[in-house]
Amino acid sequence: MSRAESVESAETAETAETAYDERSVAAPRAVGPLWSLGLFRSELLVTFRRWRTLALLGVLAAVPVLVGIAVKVETSDGGSIGDGGGEGPAFISQITNNGLFLVFTSLAATLPFFLPMTVGVVAGDAVAGEASAGTLRYLLVAPAGRTRLLLAKLTTVVAFCLAATLTVALSALVTGALLFPTGEVTLLSGTTVSFGEGLLRALAIAAVVALSLFGLAALGLFVSTLTNSGIAAMAATVGLLITVQIINTIPQLDEFHPFLFPNYWLSFADVLRDPVYWDDILKNLGLQALYAAVFGSAAWARFNNRDVTA
Repeated sequence: MSRAESVESAETAETAETAYDERSVAAPRAVGPLWSLGLFRSELLVTFRRWRTLALLGVLAAVPVLVGIAVKVETSDGGSIGDGGGEGPAFISQITNNGLFLVFTSLAATLPFFLPMTVGVVAGDAVAGEASAGTLRYLLVAPAGRTRLLLAKLTTVVAFCLAATLTVALSALVTGALLFPTGEVTLLSGTTVSFGEGLLRALAIAAVVALSLFGLAALGLFVSTLTNSGIAAMAATVGLLITVQIINTIPQLDEFHPFLFPNYWLSFADVLRDPVYWDDILKNLGLQALYAAVFGSAAWARFNNRDVTA
């Protein structure tokens, strides 16, 4: 074979390989099932091994400790805090009577901003962070397939919602048990239940709070498919969160409030009634499901038609 023929053969092989790579990136792979536990486990390990994720969880764990210490110091002279007059986070006046109320107070204190901010950061970085690092193209060639990869990203963000909420709840439970007495729990309706039932209600509240973040998780994932910059996606998601929170506090716009994803977030307090008031809780879960369906579908449509070059 002559030198010219060798060069031509090498160039043909390189062109074919490039075309194969481009087809692998441009079209969804049909290999394997839609759900892959191995891919999900890999995404989960990558997410929870990042220092940023651990730092966010550390901040969330510190909030109940700070609230508990502040209440302990404030009431060390025998005084009370809050006096049930609506000052401070919800349930704060009950902490000195039962440390379990620190769980409810901490969730109420972190839900408006701290918890959703951490979810917004993780969700916004899910796809855009891979593109920014130059690893997204290789994940798609791997052969993960776009739908499978996006589903793994979404379930990982959902897992982070659960982990973040449980981090706050467990930190508050331990801190409350160490600093304050525990025992029977007096519900908002005046009914007294055992500490064991109180724990079950606290677990149910944590589950409701975690589910309340699903709409924001899907929104953040959609934003993450719109850009190749992880920082821009995180900033945009958190910015949208702050904007919606501000709109939700403007009385003149109260007609739009029932359609905003944070509107029913604090409905978890109805779990502390006997019987439980389900109306606002179900409205909240239905609204989160709607947001998750709309923005999850939008993320899928955008990601499947996206020209991935990084």
